[in-house]
Amino acid sequence: MLRRLAPALLTLLVVALGVAALAARPPRQAPQRTADFVVLAGVAGLRWEDVDPQHTPTLWRMAQQGSIGSLSVRSAHRPTCPVDGWLTLGAGSFAAWNGSRSAEGCPVAGVAVEQPDGIGANLPDQESVVQHNQQRLPWGTVPGSLSESVRCSVAIGQGAAVAAARPFGRVDRYAPALPADPRALLGSCVLSIVDLGTVRGDDPATRAEEAREADAALARVLAARPPRSLVLVAGVSDTAQPSRLHVAVADGPGWERGWLTSASTGRDGYLQLVDLAPTALAALGRPMPERLFLGRPATSVGGRPADLAEAIDAPASADREAAAQRTVSGTFFALLAGAQVLLAVAILPLLRRARPHAGPDGPTTIGRRVAAVVELLLVAAALTVPAALLADAVPWWRGAYPGWTFAGVTAVLVLAGTVAVRLAPGYAGTLGPLGAVAGLTTLVVGLDVLTGARLQLNGVVGYSALQGGRYAGLSTVGLGVFLAGALLSGGWLAQRVHRSWRPAVMVAVGGLAVVVVGSPYLGADPVGAIALTAGVSVAAVISAGGWLTISRLAWATMAALAVGTGFAVVELRRPPAERGSLGRFLSALGDGTGGFTVHRSSAENFETLVNSPLTVLALAGGLLVWFALLQPWGGLMRLFGIYPAVRAAFGGTVVAAVLGGVLDGAALDVLGAAAALVVPMAVLASLRVLGHAADRTRPVPGRVLGSGADDETGPGGVGPARGGDGPSGGGGPLGAGHPRPISGPPATGGPAGASPAGVRSRPEDADDPDDSGDTDGPTPSTPAPPRQVSRSSTEVATS
Repeated sequence: MLRRLAPALLTLLVVALGVAALAARPPRQAPQRTADFVVLAGVAGLRWEDVDPQHTPTLWRMAQQGSIGSLSVRSAHRPTCPVDGWLTLGAGSFAAWNGSRSAEGCPVAGVAVEQPDGIGANLPDQESVVQHNQQRLPWGTVPGSLSESVRCSVAIGQGAAVAAARPFGRVDRYAPALPADPRALLGSCVLSIVDLGTVRGDDPATRAEEAREADAALARVLAARPPRSLVLVAGVSDTAQPSRLHVAVADGPGWERGWLTSASTGRDGYLQLVDLAPTALAALGRPMPERLFLGRPATSVGGRPADLAEAIDAPASADREAAAQRTVSGTFFALLAGAQVLLAVAILPLLRRARPHAGPDGPTTIGRRVAAVVELLLVAAALTVPAALLADAVPWWRGAYPGWTFAGVTAVLVLAGTVAVRLAPGYAGTLGPLGAVAGLTTLVVGLDVLTGARLQLNGVVGYSALQGGRYAGLSTVGLGVFLAGALLSGGWLAQRVHRSWRPAVMVAVGGLAVVVVGSPYLGADPVGAIALTAGVSVAAVISAGGWLTISRLAWATMAALAVGTGFAVVELRRPPAERGSLGRFLSALGDGTGGFTVHRSSAENFETLVNSPLTVLALAGGLLVWFALLQPWGGLMRLFGIYPAVRAAFGGTVVAAVLGGVLDGAALDVLGAAAALVVPMAVLASLRVLGHAADRTRPVPGRVLGSGADDETGPGGVGPARGGDGPSGGGGPLGAGHPRPISGPPATGGPAGASPAGVRSRPEDADDPDDSGDTDGPTPSTPAPPRQVSRSSTEVATS
């Protein structure tokens, strides 16, 4: 009875762990009104490297007493041109100006601003801009949403007019330039938007002069600011390619000496351009528009260094790292894909020659030294992505040649990891390298997530703040290697226990991984957690042996759906401003705007599928597995037959990686990252299994066939006493140190290869032949008759 209830109980346990991880969120206080007036001052192109006490003394003093952060200026167009940035600021969502653009990607014509009455202004192109964003772009943005949320707004300068214009083009109060004394203008409405100018180019002297002019204008604004006001200064856009991080400073009551952050980034010191509009409304105590902003109100948090120069160095260094990451990341993944494809091609002839032949004829087997080198290369290939993640602990981007510095650091870490795996206990066993590499990968990524995912942010194998997609938690690549490492670790551990306990081990390890991925404190990836739940469920139900039947697949599907449904219910019960991506999508479905999200996800999947090097990695790995490893001569089917828990881990990894990538708009990137770890380990384990294919299994005295329990205490080189876990009790690279070969004399006094009656021998963690099925009840303890074998009896039964 308990056996039949096991799938249901395991499903409930996975669901409970998943929902518990996804439901918990850090407590958030509702934004409180902190000001009677808000002044948004923008400087297109202003970066933290432009700020210093000599050229920008006003901004320096403002940053010293206020809160600061790095601003990502993502808009609906890349790069974010000044007009796109101003439009996004006023919309609170990703927006873009319509019309023709130059070779640099920015609109050719300027913005037309009409002043029919001398008080306000009209933008005659605004209606077409609104239609362009509503009908042609996937965000459903309404330009002018910020101004529509207040009774009166002021715009000073052309860029400010773009931000302050209502959807029909009207600007309430307008001045083409900042007056010498703007006190009356700034005090006439609760919201004022000021264009302080532009800082452009790469020449330091030119940038310094333009920053000085913007700082002088800011000084007049601060001198005329209304009482109890919040002043926000932002570098609202890029002025050249590539994109960079920009300045964000907030000064006012409740914004003293801290880091700026928001719920949209989840990272202290980081803010998005779309966060400025909801920040202004929250500070004024005004309700948000009916169609929610994509941004979230900013807040000020502590932890900033007392020395402003030290504090500013953090966002400035982040800007340099993000700029370097863009170039290095593409090269790294292209080289990784190429190297693994070449390694896969080189492996094909070795697979053909890995299996020893008992007769006088047959291909020459691989030499032991060659086999050892190949195995180390496979271990190094599997550790490349974790090593690249760990390399971001070293500030490689500060050197004169950041790409070469990163390559050198990564190579050293790969070498160190390979040596650690080679010297790890149990390396000689068939599953030894797999367990060591999977465990090391899970440890590296897991510790980074547990300590704030600092290596993920702006990392080569992480995510870039410039892209504006993610600022905290697991990256796409991190998710792929983490779920692969966790499931393979679970499979390796499960294979070492009795088969009745294997599903519990898989659920325990996989459940912890679900918590790490889905918790908003840690991985902050609910979609990845739901996908991983499906993978864990699939792995758990087949870890004890047997096939993935319809009933087992149904239980796995129910677990994933239950986690998703549970999280959806929790999300929808939260206030709209606190909902995550899933809750906002469900809300959009309810009000009829969910099509925008579906369209965006489809477009992102297609773009990633076509342009990402990880797609090549995923496809190459799939082709190698299907056309080589899964063939009768490939060894993977033999491996799966002997080690069903490992087979379950491989299957669960594929399910979780495919679902995680497609549902998260990453196409095959998650699968490609997982393949970078899984495929080399599958090749290595297959080579070792093939190397033992013709071995004679030594008998274990006193071993009587019973109920299928795995006896792992016997001598003879197959138990823990010798540390082996291969089909012949271990043995190093491709058969080194295995028992007496088939051509030698018998190991006992009986017929060659015969085992004493009632005695059976097998690897310490391989399944008994009678253990791979799903039959209930004990196995009769009838002594097994002696028999002549040409390879291990375990492999005969399972192959």
